[in-house]
Order: sequence, then structure tokens, then C-alpha cells
Amino acid sequence: MDSKEQLNLVKRIKAISETGLVYAQDPYDRERYEELKDISLQLMAQLGNVPMEVLKDFFLPQDDYPTPKVDVRAFVLNEKDEILMARESIDGKWTIPGGWADIGSTPSETAVKEVKEETGIEVDAMRLLAVYDKQAHPHPPAPIYVYKLIFLCQMKGGELQAGFDMLDAGFFPLDQLPELSEERILEEQIIALFKNSKSTESKVYFD
Repeated sequence: MDSKEQLNLVKRIKAISETGLVYAQDPYDRERYEELKDISLQLMAQLGNVPMEVLKDFFLPQDDYPTPKVDVRAFVLNEKDEILMARESIDGKWTIPGGWADIGSTPSETAVKEVKEETGIEVDAMRLLAVYDKQAHPHPPAPIYVYKLIFLCQMKGGELQAGFDMLDAGFFPLDQLPELSEERILEEQIIALFKNSKSTESKVYFD
């Protein structure tokens, strides 16, 4: 079993412990679930080489049934069929624009907002291209479970410029992609999204 499979098992243990804490009434059961959650965080810290204090600060107390986080991204092409990308300040690598879903905004609204904030380009969301379970793809191991929603968006204006939290923004042809931030997007996903964006079938990739 590799480290990614081990981390996924630890995430399941953590989710089970948090579900138990939401519904448990007996104080002894709650104590056991708290201990199970603490063990899962210790294992996660060891597997991810992250200090326990960082993980405890990252994970807020769970008061409802634990569910995956939602990452919303936009796939945008210009008139040359070049792909709009932003360079992350966190790792200095490139990704298609996007971020965590916002409470109070629809998924497509979040995609449109992220493109504007990260690249300066104004777009309209046209259709959903993919719903990916991040754990089903060879992304680097991560402490949280994530679903990724990716929308095809059409340019309508704006001026290309990097957002305040981005290092750069630009358009790239499919065969000349920059170094990718694989925490956020993979080359095989971009190739599949490009193919789907050109399809007349309006199909949605999933899982």
C-alpha cells in the first residue's frame, strides 16, 4: 500500500470519528471518537510530514456530517485555442483559474469570479465539463477530500493581468503547457478538458 492509499484510509478514519462526534450522546462514546480523531491527525501528520499544530489549526471542529470540500475551476480558451492559466504564488507553478466554492455563490458564479480575480479576464460560464474526485486521479497526497467542478467559460472582455495572490497569468497552447501545479490540475485532465470543450455532445466527465 502506497502513501496515498494510506492517507485515504486515515481520512476515512477521521471522517468516521467526526460523524461519531456529531451523533454520539454517550460521553464515553464521545471520548473514544475524540481519541480516534486525534490518532487520525497524528497519522496524517506523519504521512504528510506536517506538524500536528498545523493540522489542528487547519481542521475546524466538525459540528455536522463531514463531506468533501469543493474546488471550482474554469477552462477558458482564446481565439487561438490557447488555454488561460494562472501562476500560483504558493508553489510558482501554473493551473487553470479556480478555488474553493463560496457559500452564497453558485458553482458557475464562483468559476466566473475566480477567473476575473486571478487573471483579469471576464467570462461567462457555458457548461459543466467535469466533476472529478481528486482522490481518483494521481494528484499529490493531500489532507482533505476534494471534489473538483470544472466549467467551460467563454471570454467576453477584461484585460489579462495577474491577480493580487497570483504571480502571473497567460495563455498557453495545449502542446506547450507550463510546469503545472499538480495539486490543482494535471496534464491529462487538461487534455481531456480540451477535447470535451471541442465536443458537440455536451458530455460531462465524472469521477
